[in-house]
Amino acid sequence: MENEMNKDLLLAEDGLSADDFELLEETEKDSEFIAVEAKTYFQDAWKNFKKNKLATAGLIFLVIMLLAAIFTPMLSPYTYDQQDLTMRNALPSAKHLFGTDKFGRDIFIRVMYGARISLSVGFASAFINLILGVMYGGFCGYFGGKLDMILMRLVDIIYSVPTLLYVILVMLIFGSNIFSVLLAICISGWIGMARQVRAQVMSLKEQEYALAAKVMGASDSRILFKHLVINSIGPIIVTTTHMVPSAIFTEAFLAFVGIGISIPQASWGTMASEARGLIMSYPIQMVWPVLAICLTILSLNFIGDGLNEALDPRKRS
Repeated sequence: MENEMNKDLLLAEDGLSADDFELLEETEKDSEFIAVEAKTYFQDAWKNFKKNKLATAGLIFLVIMLLAAIFTPMLSPYTYDQQDLTMRNALPSAKHLFGTDKFGRDIFIRVMYGARISLSVGFASAFINLILGVMYGGFCGYFGGKLDMILMRLVDIIYSVPTLLYVILVMLIFGSNIFSVLLAICISGWIGMARQVRAQVMSLKEQEYALAAKVMGASDSRILFKHLVINSIGPIIVTTTHMVPSAIFTEAFLAFVGIGISIPQASWGTMASEARGLIMSYPIQMVWPVLAICLTILSLNFIGDGLNEALDPRKRS
């Protein structure tokens, strides 16, 4: 009763009465209701990623390349080191899609087998650099002080030594194999990730949610990994994506100059190195490994750019 009297007084002050209003029908009550689908951070990022046509094309190409690298050598009647001296330097045909090399080996199978090595090195090195960079950079950025200064000076010392020198030393000790190439790439490859994570953690650790977690008694490791690193996941993913093509190119370059994967193992770098001597007479043999390197690196760069826009709302058009 009191509520109704208050309503009448308010209406009277505005010069209105209850007769000036009409009750809505039940069918009209929700006519202006807008239902918004709840989305997680990654669901929203995936939706925006799909809008980037170049990034989507790059992802499709990379998936096709991965599937071809896995299953083609398993289903093919040829192997990467099988020689047929009667079919040396054959041109592309139905029997040999990319032709054969100077030893009669099927180039298509060697390209697919080389994709196994190159992509394995690229993704494995990116994963290792991700773990090392996040742990090292997060630790330095969170605790700071003299410990941070000492650890970052150590990083500067490692970074000051040319990568090629690390590669040569590792190859002399462990020989020319996949493990050596992976180790050589990872010795200094994590430094960029560590600096990126350190900068992100230092800027986020003073935010209200981090301070609130500390006041509530959360441990340092929980604050670092559950609050700070997880809120830096966008830049971390983008940086990791760009590490993969860098590692693939490094592996191919080392194999091309003769200090990487050793012959007869087929990697894109060793194939390009072998085809170099026949570039004047059979230039098509150089085209296939170089084209595989270029298209793979290009697709990974498109994916990295697409993730950069999808994960950062400020860069969305």
